Amino acid sequence: MDMLIALAVGAALGAGGLWWLLRRRRAASEGRGRNVSVAAAVERVATAGRLVGLEVCAREIATSTRGLSFLPPLLLSQARLAMIFQFEKQYAVDLTTLGPEDAQPLEGGGFRLTLPPVEGSLRLVDVTPYDIAAGKALGLIDVIPMDARAQQALMREAQEQAASLFEKNEARYEALARASVEKQARALLAMLGVRVEIAWRDEARSADCAPEAAARADRQEPALQAVA
Repeated sequence: MDMLIALAVGAALGAGGLWWLLRRRRAASEGRGRNVSVAAAVERVATAGRLVGLEVCAREIATSTRGLSFLPPLLLSQARLAMIFQFEKQYAVDLTTLGPEDAQPLEGGGFRLTLPPVEGSLRLVDVTPYDIAAGKALGLIDVIPMDARAQQALMREAQEQAASLFEKNEARYEALARASVEKQARALLAMLGVRVEIAWRDEARSADCAPEAAARADRQEPALQAVA
């Protein structure tokens, strides 16, 4: 019995000593010889003529775990990865697509301005690591790493979730963006003393297609009656 107690105490002391040595070694390695190298380059420069009507920002906290959840943490802990993502989606119109045919004079003065459709652009603004921990055996040895591949997979999942979140309210956001763009365009042209009537290309196309669809339905109706 005394022998078993002595062995247990010795094992506990040995594990504690090993843990202390590993902690000191890790702290020393992090403190000494650290060299950070950063390389930056401008990849693309392009002119833009976008009139932004609405910006929507979203914050998302994504977590990922790897390992055997049924094992006790003292025996084998799970690897954890948690990151905070900041997304931004801008709803804008591209003014570079405007041409002379998009500005038609009105009889009472002023112009009818036909704007291109609103387009949404989703981008990742910021990423903040919240919790990154490798899975450890006996709380000492890293056996399940959280590498760059796991971080990239988590980023892809977060972007997909953010895209679906924006899609749920896409119609409302586009309506708000249109109202904002119309307000900005009218205010800008009013400073120049120009009265303007705003129209949209996609609405004009829908209006042009409506008579054709009605005429097509009228042509098909006699044929259907003859078959009946």
